[in-house]
Amino acid sequence: MASSCWGLPALLCDAPELSGSALRQMRRSIDTGFRDIVREASPVIDAATAPLQKFLNGLESLFVNTPWIVVFAVLIAVAYAASRSWRIALGTAAALLAIGWFGLWQDTMITLSMVTVCTLVAVIIGLPIGILAARSDRAQGIITPILDVMQTLPSFVYLIPVVVIFGIGKVPGMIAVVIYATPPMIRLTNLGIRLVDREVIEAADAFGSSNRQKLWNVQLPLSLPTLMTGVNQTIMMSLSMVVVASMVGVGGLGKNVLQAINNQFFTMGFLNGFALVAIAIAFDRASQAYGKRLQRHAGATDE
Repeated sequence: MASSCWGLPALLCDAPELSGSALRQMRRSIDTGFRDIVREASPVIDAATAPLQKFLNGLESLFVNTPWIVVFAVLIAVAYAASRSWRIALGTAAALLAIGWFGLWQDTMITLSMVTVCTLVAVIIGLPIGILAARSDRAQGIITPILDVMQTLPSFVYLIPVVVIFGIGKVPGMIAVVIYATPPMIRLTNLGIRLVDREVIEAADAFGSSNRQKLWNVQLPLSLPTLMTGVNQTIMMSLSMVVVASMVGVGGLGKNVLQAINNQFFTMGFLNGFALVAIAIAFDRASQAYGKRLQRHAGATDE
């Protein structure tokens, strides 16, 4: 023992740890208590998540049941309106046609509805928290470590408490995606507002603007390109988390990828992965182009 421990005393050879029985008792107590709390709060949890469930189901039904040509035209129009680039619009059209050609249209629409809802929820949650962090150094000091934990904690770990609290289904998957996708929105909102030129803020103060007027008329408009980058990153994070969320009952492309992994179906996994990548590239190019347009507009306004 001594030779394998560099000649140190036995007390220093092994790291101090709880006994096996004490560790089992601690885990049993925490798990039992957590389940009891969830069981008592389940009516409140169900009532709180019911609107999200209805909204998600309604949007999914709209995407899936609307004739494909209508959805196709709307998506191309949105891509062009955001980017003002026929190249991006044509690229989006080619990607959507390829997705439909390989029989992945319905699964893609399910994934799009999930990503749309998750992005909206993440923006609604992240924007005010980012504003709070930008307006208060103390709030930023509290929020930043929480964001660090949310971004470094393995994504699979999110699923454990979510499944225990909400069970299996679309809403638990959506909540896991939102937890994963919200930090970029908070960070970039905070950064964008803090990067607004000090002289502009002083000018607003000189004109007697209130804090609310400075926020809505000065800080948010000038930080809009950075906010759009936050939306872009939120969309990318949502798409990357969809595959993991499929483990708790989320359908769409993520479910197909998971089945391909379990059954070693290379072609199936590749095609569904291609569909996810195509959607991600289309969203990324359109949102980045929109952010650059806002940046140019802001520069022209400043001049």
